[in-house]
Amino acid sequence: MTKYDFQKKVRFAILVATISAFSFCYAQSDSTQIVINADKTEGEMNPIWAWWGYDEPNYTYMKDGKKLLSEIASLSPVPVFVRAHSLLVTGEGTHALKWGSTNAYTEDENGNPIYDWTIVDKIFDTYIERGMKPIAQIGFMPKALSSKPEPYRHYWKPGAAYGDIYTGWAYPPKDYEKWAELVYQWVKHSVERYGKTEVESWYWELWNEPNIGYWQGTTEEYIKLYDYSADAVKRALPTAKVGGPETTGPGWDKAANFLRTFLDHVKSGKNYATGKTGSPLDFITFHAKGSPKVVNGMVQMNMGAQLNDISKGFEIVASYPEFKHLPIIIGESDPEGCAACSEADYPHNAYRNGTMYASYTAASFARKYKLAKHFDVNLLGAVTWGFEFENQPWFAGFRDMATNGVDKPVLNVFRMFGLMGGDLIEVNQDNLNYDFLKIRNKSVREVYSDVNALASKKEKSITVMVWNYHDNDDLTISDQLINLQINNIESKKVLMNHYRVDQNHSNSYTVWKSMGSPQNPTEKQIQQLEKSGQLQLLNSPEWREISNGKLDLKFDLPIQGISLIQLTWE
Repeated sequence: MTKYDFQKKVRFAILVATISAFSFCYAQSDSTQIVINADKTEGEMNPIWAWWGYDEPNYTYMKDGKKLLSEIASLSPVPVFVRAHSLLVTGEGTHALKWGSTNAYTEDENGNPIYDWTIVDKIFDTYIERGMKPIAQIGFMPKALSSKPEPYRHYWKPGAAYGDIYTGWAYPPKDYEKWAELVYQWVKHSVERYGKTEVESWYWELWNEPNIGYWQGTTEEYIKLYDYSADAVKRALPTAKVGGPETTGPGWDKAANFLRTFLDHVKSGKNYATGKTGSPLDFITFHAKGSPKVVNGMVQMNMGAQLNDISKGFEIVASYPEFKHLPIIIGESDPEGCAACSEADYPHNAYRNGTMYASYTAASFARKYKLAKHFDVNLLGAVTWGFEFENQPWFAGFRDMATNGVDKPVLNVFRMFGLMGGDLIEVNQDNLNYDFLKIRNKSVREVYSDVNALASKKEKSITVMVWNYHDNDDLTISDQLINLQINNIESKKVLMNHYRVDQNHSNSYTVWKSMGSPQNPTEKQIQQLEKSGQLQLLNSPEWREISNGKLDLKFDLPIQGISLIQLTWE
């Protein structure tokens, strides 16, 4: 053998070894072992997901609004809470994007109050009829009380400057006593209409994002408004729950400072309404948003930004011993900030129609539980600010749960959450590339995806949600082989249901595109879309034998896919 031949053989051997090594690494990265230990509980799985909200309150009682509310109510084993803007805005029930009205308060020619609860009642009746409960948002400013009433109504459309919406409804009252009386009369009326016990179960909160344009007053003026509002709520119903301040994400210094200033005042400031020290506070609210963008023609999410907002908010609340264990409601908790900004005008919102929104939701809610445990705070709810938009184009890319009455994939993740509950149980993952702190700090940007699980246990059931998520909207990323092991099952035989959301299951958007993306679908097509928008099984239900309390499952999970494994027994 010549020296040249020997070198060729060596180079070939090295090449083969290298290819084998890469193949091994690739195989390793394409499979994930997840072990669920059902005997190790991690606290109650509070239904923090069963909270929704939206800008346009008059959509509540419209055709598609009532349909979606019925579906949201039916997917949850507990009452769903609903938060809507503009419940006190002047107007005859007029509605538009980011606008709504109820005409609850006007004045006669002598400046005497006229209260009309017709539209507010219509909104709340729609909730109560479905077993839902209001987060009764006290706002915004009626025209007759606004310190700057003109211009009052905005006519914002997607693509216009966002600041155009901050008109007369966003200003402080010209008379705080009249404002307080309005709040008092509203709570008193609610007790008369729905009963004391029912209204005691609601949450009354003041305004929305007062640290930005939604409030055209100072921080102190908001605090003054809170004092008058909270006092009025408690005078009408001493056992009512009142809170705030509904600031934007505390990951932003201005929002964090506003939240601290508010909590300092509630703790030890002089109350503007009563002259006493401090103010009533039964729960604390702030918002948390991600920040997607388009990179190289693809949407790139930023879950880290949203988790950072949550983390900073929890950290601030935990720093106050007086408030650490008060309920926290993340009043808006979403991948970004503007539900009414469609994909056509804002290309980074292209994630909303398909499975990217769905898998983001699964992965982010799981981390909210982790962050609450990390800071030892009482997370009560995280409001998804995404409802529906009446009479808009099909799949226009709004942040909504349904389009023209057809459910989008993201709603099926909430149907999965509705099948969970009881106690959270331990999840172990063999090659944990992302934990909640890493995603908070760096988001999901590595070459590998976030493959993990959330698991819960009731008396005779175990449920495991598994996701394969990445911030980059690249559906060519390889499937993951999931090796799922569930230990300590308290039965020798279980009924297994395997639900799936992916490109081919529980996905009306894929079906709509296969139809040619019709903007005027036929009645038959609509029926097909409605059916495809429901939560679907991956396989038929099957009974499985359990050996030594253990069940092993293997299945492929595509990128941006979500599986829910439900085991039940008698």
